[in-house]
Amino acid sequence: MPPLPAAAMATATLPLRLLPSKTLTLSSIPSARRSLSVAAVAHRRWQVRAAAEEAPEAVEVEFVEPEAEAEEEEPAVPEPVEAQLAAAGAGKDADIFAVVMIGSRQYIVMPGRYIYTQRLKGANVNDQIILNKVLLVSTRDKAYIGMPVVTNAAVHAVVEEQGRDDKVIVFKYKKKKKYQRKLGHRQPNTRLRITGISGYEEYPADPILDPAAA
Repeated sequence: MPPLPAAAMATATLPLRLLPSKTLTLSSIPSARRSLSVAAVAHRRWQVRAAAEEAPEAVEVEFVEPEAEAEEEEPAVPEPVEAQLAAAGAGKDADIFAVVMIGSRQYIVMPGRYIYTQRLKGANVNDQIILNKVLLVSTRDKAYIGMPVVTNAAVHAVVEEQGRDDKVIVFKYKKKKKYQRKLGHRQPNTRLRITGISGYEEYPADPILDPAAA
């Protein structure tokens, strides 16, 4: 390979340097991100190599958090069982609750509180109903456990509203078939206000032990 002409070296935009055996510095050529190294391989033979790219300088980036948006109202979350028991209605029935089965679901009911159940067909607003599938009744000092139900126990309730749950989106999609369907569904429900629990007194009861006394 013929040696590089001096004119080409003077017009180059990249600095040239030799390997440690022979070093050449050109102060007139501005610095750049890449540099070339020229090594003497044999007599009057030169080899041009591209040096590794220099690492870029570190740049500090300051992250600015966006302005706090107005807090959206969170959907109502059902209270845990312990909170429901602690917040039972006031009065003589404040220390009593029951577990009743409506359809295929079980609900904890307390006098003075309301529950949402699946739609009760034929029930109108302000109708008084009796739920007789009571699985358990508990008072302050006794527990009436049904096997499977508590005989003669009944939960009295009043129908307050016939409504529907929040909408649920049903989206169907098949890839590569150009098929997609979007449907909405609102499950009908019934709101019941519990008015009282009765008829459990004659059923055999199990005493509730006080953990502090034990």
